[in-house]
Amino acid sequence: MSSIDTTITNPGAWGLAIIFIVVVSWFFYRYFAPDSWREWVGAGVVQAFIIALYAEMYGFPLTIYLLVRFFGLDREYVSTNLWSTLIGFGETGMFVSMLLGYAVAFVGIGLFAQGWRQVYRARQDDRLVTDGLYRYVRHPQYTGLFIALFGEGIIHWPTIFSVALFPFVVVIFTWLARREERDMIDTFGEDYRTYQRKVPMFIPRWEQWRDLVAESRSSSDDLKDP
Repeated sequence: MSSIDTTITNPGAWGLAIIFIVVVSWFFYRYFAPDSWREWVGAGVVQAFIIALYAEMYGFPLTIYLLVRFFGLDREYVSTNLWSTLIGFGETGMFVSMLLGYAVAFVGIGLFAQGWRQVYRARQDDRLVTDGLYRYVRHPQYTGLFIALFGEGIIHWPTIFSVALFPFVVVIFTWLARREERDMIDTFGEDYRTYQRKVPMFIPRWEQWRDLVAESRSSSDDLKDP
């Protein structure tokens, strides 16, 4: 085991970890400004996910350390990235997981930002939004959040905390979505009930995935202020 321990590399780039935590948190709170205590609960779980992910990515590799120390992980190559260690492809495995994870995360970010923009504009006009991304799912901003966190915290850089917290994120935001829909029914009545029956909550129909992703990229100023 001692020979394995010596191959573990600790990035220790805490300054970089702080920068990523601040930047990603700023982006998240820019598009998801918590209002009620329920929204603050959801935001708090996402914030914990972000901190745990980047603290381990650039700081101390706790997941790999625990796997080696306490669970008898037996690999000739052990790095700070879980997939490159488990798959056994070394730096190649880390590179592949990084590219795939970022690709998925960027799709999620596009959905999150564009979904927020569309619902923001609808609220300004006091109307029910059923076009754009909302043709495919009722909560595209939450769908985008789930996809982004999955890409970054599960595919790119899985850790004990990111894997454990991800289901809580999904459960809490599902709860928030249901609360929001009750408010929408109070406001729009049968129009929203009809919309509910026609459009899925988070996961589009299989044949609509491509259209959903394309719609999220339809505006060149998605990340600008509305």
